Amino acid sequence: MSNTDEQGGPAVAASLAHRVPDLGALELLLAVARLGSLGGAARELGITQPAASSRIRSMERQLGVALVDRSPRGSRLTDAGALVTDWARRIVEAAEAFDAGAQALRDRRDSRLRVAASMTIAEYLLPGWLLALRAQRPDTAVSLHAGNSTVVAERLLSDEADLGFVEGLTVPTGLDSVVIAHDRLIVVASPAHAWARRRRPLAAEELASTPLILREKGSGTRQVLDAALGGLARPLIELSSTTAVKAAAVSGAGPAVLSELAVGEELAMRRLVRVPVEGVALARDLRAVWPTGHRPTGPARDLLSLTRG
Repeated sequence: MSNTDEQGGPAVAASLAHRVPDLGALELLLAVARLGSLGGAARELGITQPAASSRIRSMERQLGVALVDRSPRGSRLTDAGALVTDWARRIVEAAEAFDAGAQALRDRRDSRLRVAASMTIAEYLLPGWLLALRAQRPDTAVSLHAGNSTVVAERLLSDEADLGFVEGLTVPTGLDSVVIAHDRLIVVASPAHAWARRRRPLAAEELASTPLILREKGSGTRQVLDAALGGLARPLIELSSTTAVKAAAVSGAGPAVLSELAVGEELAMRRLVRVPVEGVALARDLRAVWPTGHRPTGPARDLLSLTRG
């Protein structure tokens, strides 16, 4: 004959969590067994004696048996209490093993940090951030993969990176983000280039129709420039890093559009000249990104906080 509840339906057993005492209660019972004193057990666990007595009574009600005989001479386990204590010891030992395993996983996670960053951020901002992170977490091994914004998104979504940094116009699908800095793209040319001697700013139309030294498709720099101008002429040269674009411009190969972060030294030394442009806004946001719903933790969280310090 099947069990039924008061309404005639099938009886539903209480969950294990409701039928088995919690770890705190079991630890208290083990302390009473070891010390022979409820007061001593309470002191060891950092709770009051009334709280300890209440917890023992609650456990006895939950299990339906008396566990501890209390007397002026101390506290002694009943026969049932001694048996429950043996079971409790196994549960607590299993919990300790569980905790040790979880700590090992945390230690392994916190011992490494995989970062993917678009080129401008990787070359000009991340070194300082990583140096500060090393001061906080000297035992964390950091690996950095530099690529364009598309590559950064791919590495995050395939679990090949813990935190990413991009500089495009939009956040790639599947990623959450936060703005960490702002940047501006500027037009530069070697001092020998005709644009370096212009007296009037470039018009946006002339910039858009001129073959330039450009980053490859998929880079944040190129995305921002293309969107701002409504299209670009066929590249004069297409290169895969900010450093390569800058070197080509310095050599006189042609004009380029680069992050303001990347050309400070070249402008100061007159190896490059800034060419004013009118009618186009080339500001952009720099973002930290991570897979949607997986907020950075551990070293990734610490690095993120450093970028916004």
